[in-house]
Amino acid sequence: MSESRQHAGPETVASSQRQAGRSIAEMVAADSEEKTAKARRLMEAGVTIFRPDTCVIDAEVEVAAGTVIEAFVQLLGTTRVGAGCRIRSFSVVENCTLGDGVLIRQSCVLAESAVEAGAKIGPFAHVRPGSEIGEDAHVGNFVETKKARLGKGAKANHLAYLGDAEVGEGSNIGAGVITCNYDGVNKHRTTIGKGVFVGSDSTLVAPITLEDGAYIGAGSCITRDVPAGSLAVGRARQITKEGWAAARRARNKGNP
Repeated sequence: MSESRQHAGPETVASSQRQAGRSIAEMVAADSEEKTAKARRLMEAGVTIFRPDTCVIDAEVEVAAGTVIEAFVQLLGTTRVGAGCRIRSFSVVENCTLGDGVLIRQSCVLAESAVEAGAKIGPFAHVRPGSEIGEDAHVGNFVETKKARLGKGAKANHLAYLGDAEVGEGSNIGAGVITCNYDGVNKHRTTIGKGVFVGSDSTLVAPITLEDGAYIGAGSCITRDVPAGSLAVGRARQITKEGWAAARRARNKGNP
């Protein structure tokens, strides 16, 4: 049923219905029975499922004992979930592999990716195909990854886009950071070494490499490679004109 739901067009569905001689309502009821039986088998094997009647777990999904699945979770395709994980409500995981002890917080969407042991995802994160989230790494709220590899302990905790990127072990990606991977024709790769700090609201224009231990000042637009242990800042210089605002208000006093 899950494969038909993902790929079949109206003609294929109609043909299948005629061949099976069953109505849509009957097919949905049969699918519901299969999902209920799947959830029961998992619970008998040591998986905790809150409100199993609200969850969708496809037939080929595997979940190890000790994992907790909250209400309204969807585990689709050939997803594999390790032991001691927790998948919180309203998350959708499709064709992914989750290592032991992974936490998927509320309302995350993961597809065709791998998440290693101890990693934490979400809430409201989007892990797109080809992503590899390393051991104990963090992908936080409103972070999107696509064909991105985060090394052990790397963190992107807030409001970031990491596309076609390699983030080294222990690096920190600040809020609002974007890897500018598409030039309108081709995709380009961003390589971030180990122990790199990328300040908030920075844009990294690929192809680009930030070597180990580099530090990127907040609000920077980085267009050239940054050597190991270096500071790079690429932003307009602040100008402060004391008294300017008060003088402007005085000149405009009485005007609408």
